[in-house]
Amino acid sequence: MYGGQTLTVELHFQLDFRSGTPIYEQIVEEVRRRIHGGQLKPGDQLPTVRQLALELRVNFNTVARAYRILDEAGMISTQQGRGTYILAPPDADHGERLRQVTLEHLAEDFAQQALRLGYSPRVIREAFEKALLRGLSDESNG
Repeated sequence: MYGGQTLTVELHFQLDFRSGTPIYEQIVEEVRRRIHGGQLKPGDQLPTVRQLALELRVNFNTVARAYRILDEAGMISTQQGRGTYILAPPDADHGERLRQVTLEHLAEDFAQQALRLGYSPRVIREAFEKALLRGLSDESNG
């Protein structure tokens, strides 16, 4: 996809392990911020999942999840055997697509945890709808 020689960019950044924000979300946000800030440009090669996991001292799966979200949002492309690259932004802003992908991953996490605890899909859906209605009610009262 990207011809010529490319150098892998180094992503030296700090994670806040004490914040309530999951590590994979912090990685996604940092890459997104650097793309929008111009520090990461189309064609730049990102470190491999393993390289970044070692650099950040986090689990391989955490970085893989962040890369998957960025890929689904159209911000990066992983090419088997070639690497992971920053994509040229489409005409529309990545922000809304990234928000949607992140929301879908949060919902998936919630559903998987509830299923592991033995709840049926119907009970999970009802609990989620009640929580959502409470949240909407709190927003309108706040």
